[in-house]
Amino acid sequence: MKTIKLLALFVAVGALAAFTTATVAGYKVGDTATDFSLKNVDGKKVALKDYKNAKGYIVVFTCNHCPYAQAYEDRIIALDKKYSKQGYQVVAINPNNPEKQKEDSFEKMQERAKAKKYAFPYLLDEGQKVYPQYGATKTPHVYVLQKTAKGNVVKYIGAIDDNHEDEKAVTQKYVENAVDALLKGKEVSVTETKAIGCSIKA
Repeated sequence: MKTIKLLALFVAVGALAAFTTATVAGYKVGDTATDFSLKNVDGKKVALKDYKNAKGYIVVFTCNHCPYAQAYEDRIIALDKKYSKQGYQVVAINPNNPEKQKEDSFEKMQERAKAKKYAFPYLLDEGQKVYPQYGATKTPHVYVLQKTAKGNVVKYIGAIDDNHEDEKAVTQKYVENAVDALLKGKEVSVTETKAIGCSIKA
């Protein structure tokens, strides 16, 4: 009888774990992402719907302190410079809890955006409500969204490219390839890769 009860307990815990994982798994390629409204470094709220003429978005979960995020910072700036004029707006979101990581406070975000002359919004995920919806786990973690009649459809999830250490050694530019394909009306060939970076500080 004990064995049966123990087995039942394991099954119940397993089912709960599976349910929990599914709940926080976030978006998959093909899902429609809901909009958000978050505070930008200029103090104003920003939502995806604000970009009336956008064809899509490059949503990047990133931050100040993470060395991986720092390594990719100039590449994120370059993505915005290249694609914002073509209709794909970069939207950077800091998902970290500033109480856990002081370098990711709103004030530090403002300093970073000013120092690096960000031309794109750098938003604070206050209350950490948006990143779990997406399923982001790292900084940086990228989601390429295509604006369609039914909403913003997720077309790519993962890393910016295949070499965080050396930009010159990159052989696969995942985000660029995805956006280029979408701009040409083609399917994205690589829709998901593993995001490499620091874990999000909840």
